[in-house]
Amino acid sequence: MPKNISIVFAHGLLADGSCFSKVMGPLQAEGYECLASQHGLDGLAKDVANVTRNIARASNPVLLVGHSYGGTLITHAGVDDRVRGLVYICALGPDENETSQAQQDRYPKTPIFAHIEVSDNRIWLGKSGVPYFAGDLPEEEQALVWATAMPPVPDLFDQKVDGTAWRTKRSWAIVGANDQTVQPQLERDSAERMGARTFELQSSHVPMLSQPKATLDIIREAAESL
Repeated sequence: MPKNISIVFAHGLLADGSCFSKVMGPLQAEGYECLASQHGLDGLAKDVANVTRNIARASNPVLLVGHSYGGTLITHAGVDDRVRGLVYICALGPDENETSQAQQDRYPKTPIFAHIEVSDNRIWLGKSGVPYFAGDLPEEEQALVWATAMPPVPDLFDQKVDGTAWRTKRSWAIVGANDQTVQPQLERDSAERMGARTFELQSSHVPMLSQPKATLDIIREAAESL
């Protein structure tokens, strides 16, 4: 039976919309309209605009789900009147006048930063870095994560746009306790600042792939409560 909430997903750095495939399929089977924003990581304003376009395509009021840098995107795009709630998965959630980089700079760097390189004005993840991104996935799935990694422009986290949706919209947050890409304590502190209903999973940076059932349950709870 069709649901009265649409779910729009926003991926992060070194990923694309396929990172949500394990949760989108079951949600679609339950009657939810799901859309994945495939943004280019070319600029923050462009990426936010792409999420907003997907919100406009939705047939119903929207629940936004953002992973990692996708949390920054839903924070800004979520001020749209059609958005009813926000789900952050191991995600950033900058405040007004705060960039994604400024939010991260208050915490120690995670191990993944030793496994990236800048080339052709893009940031690339080396194969040696995949275990720090998705170490709780089987090797064949880790290979797919690396193969579908989308490289961002180097200054993406230093860019800023207006809008802080979590100040006025209901929020949920998943903390990856074993995350080696975004600091788990950053995720906890960010969720507390948002007043988000928070869940902590013993996962890497990608619980939607490594623990899809638990992630699905949280997204479903958010959608059903709107």
